[in-house]
Amino acid sequence: MPIKEDLPFHPVRIAVLTVSDSRDLSTDKSGDTLVARIEGAGHILADRAIVTDDVDRIVARLHGWIDDPQVDCVITTGGTGVTGRDVTPEALARVWDKEIPGFGELFRWLSYAKIGTSTIQSRATAGVARGTYIFALPGSTGAVKDGWDDILVTQLDSRHMPCNFVELMPRLTER
Repeated sequence: MPIKEDLPFHPVRIAVLTVSDSRDLSTDKSGDTLVARIEGAGHILADRAIVTDDVDRIVARLHGWIDDPQVDCVITTGGTGVTGRDVTPEALARVWDKEIPGFGELFRWLSYAKIGTSTIQSRATAGVARGTYIFALPGSTGAVKDGWDDILVTQLDSRHMPCNFVELMPRLTER
């Protein structure tokens, strides 16, 4: 779908959360990849953190960003698989007001073309919490590239037509 170059670009303030028991900033290649793509697209890196695969820690970090008016969107990487330690979707479910089921569905559909039926092991998901978008991507660098390059780069671009997530931001807290 087209980007209307004659429309203004509105940068989104995005926080990146890596969920991992084994990574730190020096080994977080997926987080680095996401940050590079966010900044390369003209958005603002609002914050970045790494937390362990623990629902309460993930929820606490998310609440901090959701309550921060300088954060419009959170993108997580990691913890979306099916093992016992993969708890990112459960954490998101504890904070969001609305799920965006189409995000995970589209992610798996696009991923199927690259990794076949292995995509079924991904629980990529998204939602909205008190006016803040939250997107959960798997922890592999390839999955982060797919999620950003194939979905988020356009949906977080205010010029993307026929519609995008940015144009809805002022209305996310409507009642």
